[in-house]
Amino acid sequence: MKAVIMAGGQGTRLRPLTSNQPKPMLPVVNRPMMEHIVNLLHRCGFREAVVTLQFLPTLISNYFGDGEEWGVAMHYSTESIPLGTAGSVKNSSSLLDDTFLVISGDALTDIDLNRVVDFHRRSGAVATLTLIRVENPLEFGIVVTDQEGRIERFLEKPNWGQVFSDTINTGIYVLEPEVLDFIPEDRPFDFSKDLFPALLEKGYPLYGYVAEGYWCDIGNFEQYVAAHRDILDRRVNIDPPGFRMAENIWVGEGVDIEEGADLRGPMVLGDHCKVERGAVVREYSVLGHNVAVKGDSFVHRAIVYDNSYIGNGCHLRGCVVGKNCDLKGNVRLEEGVVVGDECLIGENVLVNHDVKIYPFKTVEAGATVNTSIIWESKGLRTLFGKRAVSGIMNIDITPEQALRIAMAYGSGLPMGTTVVTSRDASRSARTIKRAVITGLNSAGVNVSDLEISPSPVNRFAIKAERAVGGVDVRISAFDPQSIEIRFFDEEGIDISEGKQRDIEKVFYQANFRRAFVDEIGAIIFPPRVIEMYANSLLEQVDLESLRNRRFRLVVDYAYGSCSSILPSILGKMGCDVLGLNAFTDEKKVTLGQEELASSLRNLSQLVKASEAELGIMLDNAGERLYLLDEQGRQVPPQSALLLFVKLLSETGWKGRIAVPVSMTSQVEAIAGAYGNEVVRTKVSRSELMRASLDREVIFAGAGSGGFIFPSFLPTYDAMASTAILLDRLCAYGKPLSELVDGLPPVHLLSEEIPASWDQKGMIMRRLVEEGGDGELELIDGVKVNLDGGAWILVLPDPDEPSLHLICEAEDDTRAARIIGDYAKRILDMVSG
Repeated sequence: MKAVIMAGGQGTRLRPLTSNQPKPMLPVVNRPMMEHIVNLLHRCGFREAVVTLQFLPTLISNYFGDGEEWGVAMHYSTESIPLGTAGSVKNSSSLLDDTFLVISGDALTDIDLNRVVDFHRRSGAVATLTLIRVENPLEFGIVVTDQEGRIERFLEKPNWGQVFSDTINTGIYVLEPEVLDFIPEDRPFDFSKDLFPALLEKGYPLYGYVAEGYWCDIGNFEQYVAAHRDILDRRVNIDPPGFRMAENIWVGEGVDIEEGADLRGPMVLGDHCKVERGAVVREYSVLGHNVAVKGDSFVHRAIVYDNSYIGNGCHLRGCVVGKNCDLKGNVRLEEGVVVGDECLIGENVLVNHDVKIYPFKTVEAGATVNTSIIWESKGLRTLFGKRAVSGIMNIDITPEQALRIAMAYGSGLPMGTTVVTSRDASRSARTIKRAVITGLNSAGVNVSDLEISPSPVNRFAIKAERAVGGVDVRISAFDPQSIEIRFFDEEGIDISEGKQRDIEKVFYQANFRRAFVDEIGAIIFPPRVIEMYANSLLEQVDLESLRNRRFRLVVDYAYGSCSSILPSILGKMGCDVLGLNAFTDEKKVTLGQEELASSLRNLSQLVKASEAELGIMLDNAGERLYLLDEQGRQVPPQSALLLFVKLLSETGWKGRIAVPVSMTSQVEAIAGAYGNEVVRTKVSRSELMRASLDREVIFAGAGSGGFIFPSFLPTYDAMASTAILLDRLCAYGKPLSELVDGLPPVHLLSEEIPASWDQKGMIMRRLVEEGGDGELELIDGVKVNLDGGAWILVLPDPDEPSLHLICEAEDDTRAARIIGDYAKRILDMVSG
C-alpha cells in the first residue's frame, strides 16, 4: 500500500521558526518532523510514499531525495497554488491506483498504522478516519461515531458550546481510490470540511477507528515544546538520536563535555556539541548539531537549533533558538522567547517573556526587548472573549496593542472603505479609540468618527453611511478597570467567530497591510447621524396616538450618551419625562452592583412619588434597559422578556421570535398562544443578532435586558426598545402592572461550577453518551429536556475554566435539586 504524506503546510502559527522553512522540516529532537513520520511508515511496512508539496518544496525534496536512506521510495507532487488537504491528494491522483493511506508530515505520532488499515478492510469503508481522544478538542475537528465506528457527524474546530465529544480527527486516513472522483481539480478542497461531509451526506460508508498511542498536532509553540518533552519522557515511541548515557542524556558523535560542566537529563546533545566548564544544561533541553555552550551559561528546557553559539554567562529558560544564531555574553532569554534563524543578540541583552524575533535580526548590546520584533504573541488565550477584545486598561489592552488589533481588522477590509468608530465618555476609551483610528488609517481605511455615542447609533451609522463595519470602545459594564473593543460587520451586528479568527490570524502573524502615503485613510465626522437615527426610529411608532396618549415616565440615563438623543425622541412622542443623570460623566461610565441597586431603588421611589406610568433605566452603552411598572416594581430580566413577547403578540405582531437556548420555556407558551413561532439560538449575543437578520423574525431578546427589533436594527438597542414599548403599550390600552401581573412565574436557576480546560471535552462527551434522562438538544452546550417540562443546560464557558448549569422546572426547589444532581454527576466524572 502507498502512503501519501501531506507536506505542503506553511506552519504560520509557528513563525518565526517557519519563516524560511516548511513546517514539516522543523526539527524535533534534531530530526525534521517529517522524518519521524517516514520512519513510522517504514516501521509499519510501507515502502512507497507520495509527498505533496507547496511551500518551499525543494527544501523537502532535496533533504529526502528518492527516500532510499529511509527505505521508503518517495515521489513528489507539487502544487502551484494551495489546494487544501484533499485537493493536494487529488493533484497526486495519477500515482494512486489502489487503497492508500494519508498522513500529515507535520504531526508527531506513533499510532500503529497497520491496525488502522486492518480496521478499514474489515469495515468495508470507502474512507476510514483515525481518531484519538484528547483533553481539549477546541482546535481540532470532532468526529461522532456510533458503536460500530460508523461516522454520524463532523464538527470542524468547535467552540465550547458545540463540544459533544472529545474524539477528534488526527488527519490520518485510509481511502479507497474512488473517493478521488469527488474531489474537484485545481481548486482548494478539504477532507474534513468538504469531502467527508459530502460523502456522509450521500450515504457512503465512512468509519472512524479510535486509535491507541501518541498523537500531537504541533500547531503552536506550546505543542512544539511539549512534543520534545514527551519524547524525552518516553511517552512516544520515538528514539532520540545519539548514544544514551546515564540520566537519559542522549549524545551524538563528537560531543565534547568538559570536566566541570553540569548536565542533568533528560536531554539531547547533537553531533559535535560542546559544553564548557561551568556551564549548566538542565532537564528537557535539546541542543542541535555543532552548538557551543560557553562557561557559566545556564540552559534549561531550551531548544537550540544547529550551529548556534551560546556565549559566556547566558541564561536560557523555556525558549527556542533558531539555527546559526549568535548569542553574545550575558544574554538572557526568558520563558516563551523564540529567536528565528541567523539572529545576532548582543551582549547583556534581556529578551522578556514570550517575545518573538524574526530571522536575520540584530539586537544591539545592552538592549531590553519587551515586545516582539514583527510578531506579537503575548496576551490572552485568544484576542476575542465572549463579547469583545477586552482586558485591563494599559495592562492587557494598551494603545500599542489596540493599534495593531485595528491594523489587523483593517487589513481584511477593502482599501478606501469606511469604518464607523465610537466610544463612551471615559478617558480610557478615548485613548484606545484614537489608537484604533490610527491603526485603521494606516491600513488604508477611512474612519467616520461619532466620538461619544451609544453603541446602537454606531450600528445604525454603519448602514446609513454604507460603511463596511464599526468599532466601539468602552469601559466594560462588568469591570470598571477593563476596556472593551467591539467590532461590528456591515450589517451592524457583532462580527462572526470566523471573522474574529481572521483578525487574530493577521494580528499574531503581524501580516498587516501598510498603506502608501496617498492611500492613508481619512477621518470624517458625519454631521447628521443622530438626526437620521431619531427620524428612523420615530418611523417605527404611531406618533399621533402617542402624542394623544402623553405617557408620563421617569428615565435614568445612567450618565450615558443616550442622554443627548433619547429626550428629543421622547419629546416628539409627546411624553412627559422626568430625566435622571441626563449627562455624560467620564467617572461614572459603569455602575457596580451596589450602585445599580441604589439607582433602581431611587428610580422606584421617584416613579411612585411622581405618579409616573413606568420607569426606565438604560445602561451606559444604550443597549440594555431595566423596567419598573407604575407601582415602582422592577420587572425581572426573564419576566421583561416575556413581557415584550406577550405585549407584541397581544397587539398583533406576527412572525418568529428568537431567544437563546438558555431562556425560559414560557416564551413558547406565550408566543404559541398567539400563533407565533419561537426560534432558539446559541447563547452568544452575536448569534442572537445573526438570527435577527431573518426577515421573518419580528423580535429577539435575552434575559439580560437586551432586546432586538429587526424592523429597525438587528441589534440590542435600549432607545428603540423604549420607543416601541411605549408604542405597544399605547395600543394595549392597559397599565404596565396589569401586563406584568398576567405573566407566568419563571423558575429558572443557574450555577457555575469549576471545570478545567482539559476536562471540558470529556464532560460534554460523557453527558451526550449518558444522556438518558431525556431528549437532548445540542444547539449550544448540552440541553436535556426532562419530564414535566423541566430542562437543564450544561454550557461550557468560552473564557473561564468552568461550566454553567442552567435549569428550569415547575418550582425553584426542583430546579435546585436538578442542578445539584448534575453538579454531582459532573464531579463524579472528573474524579472517576
